[in-house]
Amino acid sequence: MRDLFSLAGKTALLTGASTGIGRHLAGVLTEAGARVALGARSVDKLEERVAELSDTGGQTVALPLDVRDPASIKHYFDAAEAAFGPADILVNNAGVEAGVKTYLTLEDSGWDDVLETNLKGLWLMSREFSRRTAAAGRTAGNIINISSILAGRQQKGVFPYAVSKAGVNQATKIMALEGAKLGIRVNALAPGYIYTNVSKALLDSDQADDVRRSIPQRRFGEFRDLDGPLLLLASDASAHMTGSVVVVDGGHSVSSL
Repeated sequence: MRDLFSLAGKTALLTGASTGIGRHLAGVLTEAGARVALGARSVDKLEERVAELSDTGGQTVALPLDVRDPASIKHYFDAAEAAFGPADILVNNAGVEAGVKTYLTLEDSGWDDVLETNLKGLWLMSREFSRRTAAAGRTAGNIINISSILAGRQQKGVFPYAVSKAGVNQATKIMALEGAKLGIRVNALAPGYIYTNVSKALLDSDQADDVRRSIPQRRFGEFRDLDGPLLLLASDASAHMTGSVVVVDGGHSVSSL
């Protein structure tokens, strides 16, 4: 049982790895034994994280990546394969938000930036991963999409972000259905409120205490709360799971009105 969640011998690709949740997940994957290709637009921050993980014995590499750009994606996959060989796991974590915007106040550019990154980027990365898995004659692959409880809950001021995450959940289910014939599993991890660049506007506001009281466990999440759920989805412990959305929110999504 001790090796059930091991990622030894696996190669993982991680998008949006320079800050926040992605930066933390890089450490979780590495500690579990995976070789990890960290991708993001901010290469300086990636290299800082790679240096930290290398000091603890992790096998990691920092690679530039813009998930909105097919050419950048191809270069990232080529470089990751050159470093570690074909990927076993793809974690689609890259995501942005447009600030506190309603559907009335949001500009076209804000909608395009969020949907291009959070949803189209996820599709482009998953397509490249799946095509390469099939072309190599491999019979297994594992995609993990980072979603949010805002995919199914309503909150003012996060219009494009919430819409994009609802799309992530549906994409996860359809990709699981279509990827099964290739041996590719697709699941999603949906955190509740954790302090990140995306959530800080709300968690630093005067609404924070009200939000905290609406969570049955009466606390916001911490990065470490994602460790076990991520390793479940990334490892063979979830070999018979696909199309699932694993929610980690302290009960927030089931709180009473």
